[in-house]
Amino acid sequence: MARRALITGITGQDGSYLAEHLLDQGYEVWGLARGQANPRVSRMRKLLADVQVVRGDLLDQGSLISAVERVQPDEVYNLGAISFVPMSWEQAELTAEVTGMGVLRMLEAIRVCSGVSRGGGSSPSGQIRFYQASSSEMFGQVTETPQTERTAFHPRSPYGVAKAYGHFLTQNYRESYGMFAVSGILFNHESPRRGAEFVTRKVTLGVARIKLGLATELRLGNLEARRDWGYAGDYVKAMHLMLQAASPEDYVIGTGRMKSVRELVEAAFTAAGLDWERHVVVDQSLHRPAEVDLLCADPKKARAQLGWEPSVSFDELVAMMVESDLRLLSAGGDPDQDSSWP
Repeated sequence: MARRALITGITGQDGSYLAEHLLDQGYEVWGLARGQANPRVSRMRKLLADVQVVRGDLLDQGSLISAVERVQPDEVYNLGAISFVPMSWEQAELTAEVTGMGVLRMLEAIRVCSGVSRGGGSSPSGQIRFYQASSSEMFGQVTETPQTERTAFHPRSPYGVAKAYGHFLTQNYRESYGMFAVSGILFNHESPRRGAEFVTRKVTLGVARIKLGLATELRLGNLEARRDWGYAGDYVKAMHLMLQAASPEDYVIGTGRMKSVRELVEAAFTAAGLDWERHVVVDQSLHRPAEVDLLCADPKKARAQLGWEPSVSFDELVAMMVESDLRLLSAGGDPDQDSSWP
């Protein structure tokens, strides 16, 4: 009998790549969605015709219990979140409810449906394994570089704070109830499916528009911020590997190499045969209220214990995104409608 996985955030970048990977592994895949009429669900169905959809909302405890009871998953991947960091200042309360409290509601749904009690006793039906999508934004104002599983958190946004809450809560349920609950502390991971509001996609779309004569400039904020950027398709494989391990542990996932936004811009314009200095305008209004200057992963533990390695380089990733956006805009596609998905 095929193993069964339930994914929250199925319509996002990571959810779609994870669903594809699990389907390739022979899983029966279910996606949690707030409503069948959700247009993002319709677009997702075109890409992932074999994914089944169950209704549920991270804001509604009862709906999550119902979803888990219906699906009876072997594994739950909690990827759902208000994930655009700048928006978390504008919608701080909603971010706390979805990105933070949503983790608690899902953990409780799994605990209730599995019959897990304090001390780790569980029902004969077996234990549901839980993956929480933690974030490098939890490190924020870093205390050391590179960051490991033991690096202290100092989040610099409501998003980062909410992710830290979910991370510690996952640890707490693992230690208090004996649940197989893990967190993947993923550093920035991108793809052609990344939302148009994120800086990587903003850059590659901007380059494509300039290359096609649809724009003449690209306005950006802090060019000196440095991140550890990798390919989302690689990172979802690490999520799956964490739930196949013999024991539940948390892992940092990244490339171990930092690049600045300036280097991202240079790589993107180079991929299109353009000179970035002729088109990029620095706009101070686009800076974050509290900036995170640098993030860099130390993925040694994931490499040693999971055998995980990234396969796509930074330059390959940026070129992939630029080429995808050139095809998308040339065909008259709308980036805000996820039509860049293959």
